[in-house]
Amino acid sequence: MARALIAALAGAALGAVAARAAYTAFRRRPPLGDEKTWTRTNHRGEPITLLEGPAFVAGAGVAAALTPGLPGRVKAAALLAGVGSGALGAYDDLYGGASSKGFKGHLGALAKGEVTSGAVKILGIGATGLAAATLVSRGPVDTLVNGAAVAGSANLANLFDLRPGRAIKVGLLTGGPLLGVSLLRGRPVAAALTAIPLGAAVALLPDDLGERAMLGDAGANALGALLGLAAVTRLGRPGRLALLGTVAALTAASEKISFTKVIAGNPVLNRVDMLGRRPAPPAVPAPVPAGV
Repeated sequence: MARALIAALAGAALGAVAARAAYTAFRRRPPLGDEKTWTRTNHRGEPITLLEGPAFVAGAGVAAALTPGLPGRVKAAALLAGVGSGALGAYDDLYGGASSKGFKGHLGALAKGEVTSGAVKILGIGATGLAAATLVSRGPVDTLVNGAAVAGSANLANLFDLRPGRAIKVGLLTGGPLLGVSLLRGRPVAAALTAIPLGAAVALLPDDLGERAMLGDAGANALGALLGLAAVTRLGRPGRLALLGTVAALTAASEKISFTKVIAGNPVLNRVDMLGRRPAPPAVPAPVPAGV
């Protein structure tokens, strides 16, 4: 257990320090453009930067490369999963359109011959997830299951990045138990792999909750992919199949159900969702028709 604890502390610390350093550097000199390139409008209609996402990707990538005790294959898998999905997410952040949404929308457009940025991201993350899985799997069946779980987790995390801090909170709620079990079982590799994205995410959480920055597709995809990779390296085949089934079910449900409405309608989930956030904007009353 001591080795696992040391590995987790090293991964979390490296992830946190590297992510904060990258965020500070990117705010001074944004990559691929200027500050305006990375500015979007949030759910309140206020400007917010997407540079938190590239900072998370860079921080987690540096930590994965430098954390001691991780085998070379595992480091390579983490870089493929995290940096690969993050880069594809950044492409969608910068060049994506709103004409098609969700798996159904993007793949439906692709079937009609229209290649959307979302379709490029979906296919690309599938490829990077599979590539990462080949480095940590035994046999073709495990590779396919693990690759699908990593790619699916990347996409699912992005579906929660609709309110301040929500994607990171979901990451902490799912990654925390995985980290705890890895520590109790004395699994240093799984513990470090889980701690790296959690450390980077926690370091960026204040800016996310303060509505100064958001993960965007780049950060959320990378967060989900790295936690998915940590899970498949720790779980047995039944656990990995259960993970894949859960991810697939939630992704399918998101096509018809609004996660935001479900969370807002549940007192417990809503309290967790609002923790550390500014109060929700007041509802605007509908205009009263003239003469009534």
